[in-house]
Amino acid sequence: MENIELVEGMQAPNFSLPGSDGQTHQLSDYIGKKVILYFYPKDNTPGCSKEAEAFRDQYEHFSSENTVILGVSRDTLTAHAKFIDKYSLPFVLLSDKEEVVCKLYDVLKEKTMCGRTGIGIERSTFIIDETGKLVKIYRKIKVAGHVDNVKCALSRPL
Repeated sequence: MENIELVEGMQAPNFSLPGSDGQTHQLSDYIGKKVILYFYPKDNTPGCSKEAEAFRDQYEHFSSENTVILGVSRDTLTAHAKFIDKYSLPFVLLSDKEEVVCKLYDVLKEKTMCGRTGIGIERSTFIIDETGKLVKIYRKIKVAGHVDNVKCALSRPL
């Protein structure tokens, strides 16, 4: 399957992934709601924990704005369950072990850590409106202040 470049204003690619709640989630299930689809490298790592906590701390605000938060990583559902328990996360985490959705959203990038090079998830967030359109794309995210930026973007008319 050839990757198409994702741009704001286009229909967000639909997908189906297993969720931490035991359900299978498709993006199309959320038509009528706004979706924050955020990709992160790994459960229980410092940056990912801070990002998840920031989304957790704004969960009530986003829920009151008819917005669903979905986190995606290549971790297993077991790892997600431990991450959710440790940080009391109120939103669903999706497991993309096969990297299908990561490839669809073009978030797999070459990374170097401790002198070793590999392919990992580039921290990215996609805001999707009630009709399933991509309205904001954030790539190469720095955790500090990111959730506030998402909150501001959602407070403006999409």
